[in-house]
Amino acid sequence: MPAVELSCRDIGRCGYVTALGLQQQLVEQVQANSSKAFLVLVEHDPPVITLGKGADVANVLASNDVLAAAGIEVHKTTRGGDVTYHGPGQLVGYPILDLNAHGRDVKGYIRMLEDVLIRTLERFDIQAETREGLTGVWTDAGKIAAIGIAVSRWVTCHGFALNVCPDLSHYEHIVPCGLSDRRVTSMSALLGRNIAVGDVKPQVIECMQEVFRLRIHD
Repeated sequence: MPAVELSCRDIGRCGYVTALGLQQQLVEQVQANSSKAFLVLVEHDPPVITLGKGADVANVLASNDVLAAAGIEVHKTTRGGDVTYHGPGQLVGYPILDLNAHGRDVKGYIRMLEDVLIRTLERFDIQAETREGLTGVWTDAGKIAAIGIAVSRWVTCHGFALNVCPDLSHYEHIVPCGLSDRRVTSMSALLGRNIAVGDVKPQVIECMQEVFRLRIHD
């Protein structure tokens, strides 16, 4: 049986800063005890545009006034990557785990997260894949999941965002991940029916357990 225990923290809908504070607390716990691992699941509300360390501010297309009128916050982050959007209807997962158990392989870790998401989508009969030279998960209709991480003393934070049933029009305010020629889509858009975020959460947890060979902490 795997030695590392995965504790899931489903915090429902909450603001970005609140979730970031929880991540920082959990990172410190894992740095102190590498047998622990956490998965924070959240829908960010109010919606937020985040800028990664490599972000080009020109990829935020809307003015501050337009974003404020739409109730969308903007935050700089320590994750890798460019500009992305988080909001209700999008399942965001923040895995906090020690990469020493995974060969200190950051790129390999990202590939494992992509695998988690692809397996999750397969359970809903959605065929998804990775794209060479790009990070995230894609379908024929567009990008369905984004990944942006940070690592501190080999402990991960930040993570992935899976479009379940978000308001896709909010993506018009940005150039997602700096890719101007790529569309975005969602599970609900692909299936032609509403998919609840709550129905996706247990599938993500199970796939996380499978890919990373973790045991679930009850």
